[in-house]
Amino acid sequence: MEDMSRTLGPDLDAPAESTADERVVDARPNGHGLGAGARPSGAAIWHGRPDLDRANEMSADCAIGNLGIELTELGASHLVGRMPVDRRTRQPFGILHGGASVLLAETLVSCAATFVVAPGKACVGMEINANHLRPVTAGWVTGTARPVSLGRRSQVWEVRIVDDNDKLVCISRCTMAVIEAS
Repeated sequence: MEDMSRTLGPDLDAPAESTADERVVDARPNGHGLGAGARPSGAAIWHGRPDLDRANEMSADCAIGNLGIELTELGASHLVGRMPVDRRTRQPFGILHGGASVLLAETLVSCAATFVVAPGKACVGMEINANHLRPVTAGWVTGTARPVSLGRRSQVWEVRIVDDNDKLVCISRCTMAVIEAS
C-alpha cells in the first residue's frame, strides 16, 4: 500500500515509518496463508511458529469473534487484523464505537505479545489508551500492531487503525506485563 500514490492530507494521514519488515504473509481465513506450524519468512521477533488460523479459531466464540475481528497478516515485526463496521461495532449514532476500536487494538496486541514470549510465559494487559481521530460508518477497519519496546517484564505496542481508504481512524498504545504462565 505504501507504493500506491495518493495525496496526503494533514499529518494524521501520513504512513508510519517503515520498520524493515515489508515481507508479510497473508493469513486470511480463506485457506491462503499460514497453516498449522508454518513460520513466516524473516519473522525476527516471533517465538516459535505463530498460527493465525488457530488464533482465529480460538477467538470465534468470544468477543473477538462476535465482533467479526480476524487476524489477517503476520510480518517480521507486525501483526494485522481487521474488523467490520456494521451493526455489531457501531454506536447508536451510526459510527464506529470507540470501544470496538479499543477491542481491536487490544486483541492485536494480546495476540502479538503472546506470539513473542517464550514458552512458560504469558502476557496480560496493564494499560491501553486510544485516540479516535476520524469517524467510520461502514466497511472495514484494519489495525496494525508494532512493538515499541519488548522487554523481559513488559512490552509496549502501538496500533494504528485505518479505514478502507487508508485514512487513520484511531491510534492506540498498549502496555503488557510479561508473567509466568499458570
